[in-house]
Amino acid sequence: MKIAVLGGTFNPLHNGHVMIAREACERLGYDRVLFVPAFLPPHKRVSSKETAFDRLEMVEAFCKEEGSGRFLCEPCEIEREGVSYTCDTLEYISEKYKNEIKGKPAFILGEEAAAEFHKWRNPERIAETADLIVARRKPGDLISGLSQNKANVPSGNFTGDFSASFNPETFGYPFIELQNPEMRLSSSEIRVLIENGGDWEKLVPKVVAEYIKQKKLYMED
Repeated sequence: MKIAVLGGTFNPLHNGHVMIAREACERLGYDRVLFVPAFLPPHKRVSSKETAFDRLEMVEAFCKEEGSGRFLCEPCEIEREGVSYTCDTLEYISEKYKNEIKGKPAFILGEEAAAEFHKWRNPERIAETADLIVARRKPGDLISGLSQNKANVPSGNFTGDFSASFNPETFGYPFIELQNPEMRLSSSEIRVLIENGGDWEKLVPKVVAEYIKQKKLYMED
């Protein structure tokens, strides 16, 4: 079985994430994509009051509802707690799925993450443990108008979403370019739409929208 890993805060999971996972299966022949919600991402502060377990439950609900078996929620980073380092997660996944996986796992990252991949913990180890897949991503129309409590705040020496440009010529690691439709959607923008009463429900899977409404997530206090 060919397995790809898609990590993120998924705050919330949206249709862009789902599209990238489907494209990895359909264009690159992966049999399964593991969605791995981060507990504490090392490159940004989680900017809303929603808990890691809310984010985990949304991903789990989507994977269960999708029903094809191609998508699976892997809760290892939530269960591990602390800062979620990809190098540790990939080694854990390689061991956990060693009897199922064919070759190395793949790790999917968007262009905005790939632009700062050299700043990650042990990028060489990540590139040795997994085949890197870079998905096309662009900032959406709302990115410049995010309210402070809904925008991602970079931490450490990271510049944040789309502030750095991805250059495949200087990336420095072997990678596969995923020729996915250009994604102009972010979780930050969806949080803004929800807070402001905008039209957001069609931007996320139906089961995620139901969860958000039931729990009143991302809404003004």
